[in-house]
Amino acid sequence: MAEIVCIIGNKGGTGKTTLSHMLCQGLGLLGQRAVCVLTDTHREPLDPEGRRYLVADARTREALGKVVDKIQALKGWLGVIDGGGNRSEMDRKLYSLASVVLLPFRDSHEDIRTVIQDLETFPRAWAIPSQWPTNPWQQEAAEKTIREQLGKYADRLLPPINTLSASKLLLQTNIPDKLPTPLGNACRALAYQVLDMLEIACEAPAEEIEDEVGGESRHGTAVSPAAEAFDPAAGIDVPGPVRH
Repeated sequence: MAEIVCIIGNKGGTGKTTLSHMLCQGLGLLGQRAVCVLTDTHREPLDPEGRRYLVADARTREALGKVVDKIQALKGWLGVIDGGGNRSEMDRKLYSLASVVLLPFRDSHEDIRTVIQDLETFPRAWAIPSQWPTNPWQQEAAEKTIREQLGKYADRLLPPINTLSASKLLLQTNIPDKLPTPLGNACRALAYQVLDMLEIACEAPAEEIEDEVGGESRHGTAVSPAAEAFDPAAGIDVPGPVRH
């Protein structure tokens, strides 16, 4: 059975969609077969062409049921569900399906208040600082706020995902032929962390050095093997990836 990772949270604008695509990109770079599942009705599906992962449109309840059933029937795949914001009922449903639940939040008091409520509502969920500041002064202030307000949940806090302007490239309808190396490194690091949480063995990724044109020197953005065979509405039996 496939593993399901849900990225949820009651507040919008915390980076759930960006994190979903970064995670899927990283899984693809690490040799895993992943599907990024769209449930946010305010967004349009993205073109899977050139990605290392698949995308599935599950913006209706019926479509979500079909997509989840399909993913779960594919041994060795990973489904990453972008839950969208301000949908408490949907979050509860996705929480019940998931092996790992991530609650992204940004460095604002409103985000932190909301993620505290979500941590109480979803006791198996992990909070992950998203789009975290890289300026040292801002980082220090953000970390102080976390210590003061989220200290009770320190054992359920994951390392932050720093702000990376290149992450927006993954949300374009068509992504570039090459993605910047720092983005690839961030995606791999996130994916490796989630694979570890799922107890899926994977060799720790080495950080790459950016090449002369700022692209990924060794990985590029080719689609992973057999990706085209996935059809959420069909009963195709697609072989799963080799687990390392």
